[in-house]
Amino acid sequence: MIAPKGEIRVDLLSDTVTLPPPEMREAMTRAELGDDVYGEDPTVRRLEEEAAERLGKEAAIFVPSGTMGNLLALLAHCPRGRKVLVGDRSDIWLWEAGGAAVLGGLTYHPLPTGEDGEISLEDLAAAIPDLGDPECAPPGAICLESTHCLCGGRPLRLDYLQRVWAFAREHGLPVPLDGARLFNAALALGVPAAEIARYADSIMFCLSKGLSAPVGSLVAGDGELVVRVRRLRKMLGGGMRQAGVLAAAGLYALERMVDRLAEDHENARRLFLGLREIPGIVSGERPPESNIVFFETAVPGLSASAFLAALAERGVRAGELGQGRIRAVTHYGIGAEEVELALRAIRESMTAFHEEIR
Repeated sequence: MIAPKGEIRVDLLSDTVTLPPPEMREAMTRAELGDDVYGEDPTVRRLEEEAAERLGKEAAIFVPSGTMGNLLALLAHCPRGRKVLVGDRSDIWLWEAGGAAVLGGLTYHPLPTGEDGEISLEDLAAAIPDLGDPECAPPGAICLESTHCLCGGRPLRLDYLQRVWAFAREHGLPVPLDGARLFNAALALGVPAAEIARYADSIMFCLSKGLSAPVGSLVAGDGELVVRVRRLRKMLGGGMRQAGVLAAAGLYALERMVDRLAEDHENARRLFLGLREIPGIVSGERPPESNIVFFETAVPGLSASAFLAALAERGVRAGELGQGRIRAVTHYGIGAEEVELALRAIRESMTAFHEEIR
């Protein structure tokens, strides 16, 4: 459930609502351009080279969206008829329109997701059938997500990534990583993004979330994989012509917007601590590690949709991500002042509902 957008002063719906800073827009107007489908756009090439270098991969490719990037990675890794092992709380499984099944002839095999976003190695092992059994679809890939959205923006720990990587090598499986918020994960873990990417055969990250670019994601991996992804991108209609206009925003994002993610993490923690002081709000015991805060209302009869509507009337927008869980995401454009405004609106809304009950 998404609250209606009226006179919204504080938009915590997602970090996808970020608007490009003025300097980013200026960089877009100055971009050198060419036809990227022919490989002739110099700005796109610079962006792809920069992304590959930052992630320690041989190559990268610019794609229109994170959903397309995840789909392209799966299609490039997996022959038709294979099954993709995914977490049952992952974006790929829940919110990417079943693209790998519809377009790639792949089967999703959802597995239980732990509170830290991890799929246990025991469950992964149990999902890999006897390869001689003609009735079972053979596995094609192990998909991971970091930071993990529905687990509160938790980054997957490096030791866990190492163990999954070793398990995947043992079974001859690739590991595509949905790293939509990769740089948030790197910041939370205190490591370079390449340290995370080394445990993935391919990795997708978004420019259009916390990095504030208007459009675009990148898929990185070895050179052969990216060649396959480039062909598949064309097949799916993702080839763009003078895409340097957009790539310039992506370059600015990588060069100027990564370090400031620390502000978003601090503001998420400030929001979390404030929520704990509001009667009727349940926000859990563990503080956020990145820029995502989940909470619930503990007032009998108060639905998430009614609560979100009350917030919207007070100029604050957030969203519901299933079973009454409300998500607030901090991002560029949300500072300490906006967090205080949001907390005031939440406090006022809860006070009003308590008074109605009395």
